Amino acid sequence: MFEAKLAEGIIFKKIVEAIKELVSDVNIDISPTGISLQAMDNSHVALVSLQLSMDGFESFRSDKPMTLGINIGNLFKIMKLGDSDDSMTLKAEEDPSHLTIIFENEKKGRFAEFNINLINIDTEHLSVSDNEGGSQLSMASGEFSKIMKELYQISETVNIETSPDLIQFSVEGDCGSGSVKIGPTDGETREEQVAIKSDEQVNLSFALRYLTMFTKASGLSSMVNVSLSTEAPLVVKYEIQNLGSLQYYLAPKISDEE
Repeated sequence: MFEAKLAEGIIFKKIVEAIKELVSDVNIDISPTGISLQAMDNSHVALVSLQLSMDGFESFRSDKPMTLGINIGNLFKIMKLGDSDDSMTLKAEEDPSHLTIIFENEKKGRFAEFNINLINIDTEHLSVSDNEGGSQLSMASGEFSKIMKELYQISETVNIETSPDLIQFSVEGDCGSGSVKIGPTDGETREEQVAIKSDEQVNLSFALRYLTMFTKASGLSSMVNVSLSTEAPLVVKYEIQNLGSLQYYLAPKISDEE
């Protein structure tokens, strides 16, 4: 049997909302130590990886490892039925045919229970890891989201170039061109701080359509970590308070000259 309760069910709703445009059907892996998910988009250009530790749940029980195949669109329909101040419980019996989702609100005297049918998904589990080298950027997730969305208005592709103390986002489109340069700052609050570490200067291009999809996870964390390397995909990571992390991986665009 599996049963896990989140005091703040809104967090799980935000996770589902952050990945629903990128992937459709996913396998959610349950283990005695937590919940994980890994899935690629249909174009095999981007990958999402979720890790939630049992320690971040109000209660957590997993008698044995199990895999729950779920359609993300259907899951989001269920998540919208919960209120922002509801707790949420996920339940599945041994050899389950469905996942049970319970929303509770003691103040409102509300208890809602829904079942979502499980599906069989044949996927290959890929080995992914954080980029240890290359260039690292840590900044406010809201500011990163704003930059990506605004650049997407000019071009479908962004070129990211790094140096020891600067990261530059450049675009060129039919209406014009431009760039945004980010340097390190020591702000009074964490959200005002920008940290850059560069062991390797990187100059790569990426599809802004995917990067703007990734920023839908901004509501999960006030900060975002971006890692770039010529030897690995770009990684956009959001730490989820006391619970785990949501990471996106994106392959660079290959120019026609290469």
